[in-house]
Amino acid sequence: MRPAARRGRRIAWWLLTLSLLGLLLAWAWSRPFMASPRMWWDISRASPPDALPVPVDGVRARRIADTFGAPRGSDRTHQGVDIFAARGTPVRSATRGIVVAIRDSGLGGRQVWVLGPGRERHYYAHLDDWAPGLSTGQVIRAGDVLGFVGTSGNARGTPPHLHYGIYGAQGAYDPLPLFRAGATSTTVR
Repeated sequence: MRPAARRGRRIAWWLLTLSLLGLLLAWAWSRPFMASPRMWWDISRASPPDALPVPVDGVRARRIADTFGAPRGSDRTHQGVDIFAARGTPVRSATRGIVVAIRDSGLGGRQVWVLGPGRERHYYAHLDDWAPGLSTGQVIRAGDVLGFVGTSGNARGTPPHLHYGIYGAQGAYDPLPLFRAGATSTTVR
């Protein structure tokens, strides 16, 4: 067999192998086990939201006090807003994303972290309990229940509330303007 024919056959096999691999990857990308990588790809390319719904059922943005940056003790400031509601009120994800942590520790007590659009981290703290079946790595749609309003962590002895914070590339920023924009907008990311 001539070298040119051998080279042509080798190239044809490589092209066939690459084509089959491409088809396999395209098939796998659409399968349920790839939901988390697909969501990560989507939110990493998306812009951060410019409006959000209030994540506590029945609470309107105008009822939330602007406490972002308020002193908390002598060594820290409030890195979010407190949304007061009856104990056990559902707390819903304000964005689509991936649950990256479920913890019961520190100041936040029972908490959930969701990685959302623009790779911003959304922090839901002082929960009374988590939603049944909630798990790390789970893909979340805006509006999915994450947990329930409570007083865990350093909120013991206070009225039940959700501490909600957003952490972008530059650190924590005030979510209240996004809630107010969400109250006048019909689009949710």
